[in-house]
Amino acid sequence: MKSAPWQADLQQLRQLRLFNNVAASSIDQLLKDFLACDLETSEVLLSPANRNQYLYLLLKGQLKVYLGSLDSQPVSTLKVGDCAGEISFIDNEHPSAFVVATEPCCVLRLHRESLFNLFRQSPELMQNLLELLCDRVRQGNRIILDSEQNANIDALTGAYNRRWLEHIFERESTRSAFNGKPLCMLMLDVDHFKAYNDQHGHLAGDYALCMLSNTLHNQLRPKDSLTRFGGEEFVILLPEISADEARSIGERLRTAMSQISSFHSPIGVQPGVTVSIGLAQMQPKDSLHGLIARADSALYQAKQQGRDCLCG
Repeated sequence: MKSAPWQADLQQLRQLRLFNNVAASSIDQLLKDFLACDLETSEVLLSPANRNQYLYLLLKGQLKVYLGSLDSQPVSTLKVGDCAGEISFIDNEHPSAFVVATEPCCVLRLHRESLFNLFRQSPELMQNLLELLCDRVRQGNRIILDSEQNANIDALTGAYNRRWLEHIFERESTRSAFNGKPLCMLMLDVDHFKAYNDQHGHLAGDYALCMLSNTLHNQLRPKDSLTRFGGEEFVILLPEISADEARSIGERLRTAMSQISSFHSPIGVQPGVTVSIGLAQMQPKDSLHGLIARADSALYQAKQQGRDCLCG
């Protein structure tokens, strides 16, 4: 980063969010403390390795924000008028992220002491900075939420994964014990899936699993949890559903799959698949392992009886 010539433009500064409703006289006091700096493409403006005492205002170009590593995907983009470094600027700690120029940029740099002195004279400036900080916190919360959700989702099918199954079973089993209502599990396995992959290719098999997941999901209640248990196996938790009701639901799902003789995929029309299903109802003080074991045993019986059927 190198210093750059910059002609102070009061009108331009007043259009920046940081100086919204701030008196021109207050901004004038800061002009002598601003330093304009140029950044080259890929130059790192902020890094967790280096303590930061400056607030940066982006006048030209674009900055990307990376968490953890520069090899990760950027979590946000800063555009003209945005600030960078405001959190580490306030607490005088190391930045929590990398901020990198993705094209030639020009920023205004302001030392923390200069701005802190002005806070006492301009509450509007303090309010604007607090609003910027709130935006950063909310954005961080969204990133955390998205990360948590993605950690619970199977990347191929969009169904939940086994990590989520453990979490949701603990919640639903506790609720079932408390309100005395039943909890059932369906375990589904795609029939002859290895032969399907061998004949049509693994990519076709992937699309078949996606089609299966989408078909099942569309026929379940919002409170039901569809989980990809592994490979071509899926598990469905059915809260507040008796064994008889679960059997009817399982038969409806099995019939829906058997009626799809073919489906369209990005690689062309592919043949449908059928499923075998095992049913188990949770017993008092049942564990997830125990419930899965009984559903798996019922699934094995369905396969022994010729597949494309439900047992349990």
